[in-house]
Amino acid sequence: MDNQFEDNYGARIKDLRIQMGLTQNQVAEALNVTPGYISNVENNRTAMSLRILTYYAKLVGISLDSLVGQVEPEYQAAALDNELMAKIAKLDSNQKIKLLKTLDLWMD
Repeated sequence: MDNQFEDNYGARIKDLRIQMGLTQNQVAEALNVTPGYISNVENNRTAMSLRILTYYAKLVGISLDSLVGQVEPEYQAAALDNELMAKIAKLDSNQKIKLLKTLDLWMD
């Protein structure tokens, strides 16, 4: 892990927790870890395992891809593209046509 990732990682995890109105104790209980573990993550003393990151993303209501994109700047563009594609895939044909027309107008 590079220093920029480490500096952003814990802060981003904490920001997401706070945005959801969760305490460290609530997150720890939901992830089946100790509150001290959550504190260590938020203070960059440890990093979450992939398994815990997956559960954390689900807990705060975002995709793992989006979470990683938010904590690792080099991955942000790819994560954004993947999130857009996932949302577009859920649209029906009429919605996709409207989206294309909107994009055409917006990009002109």
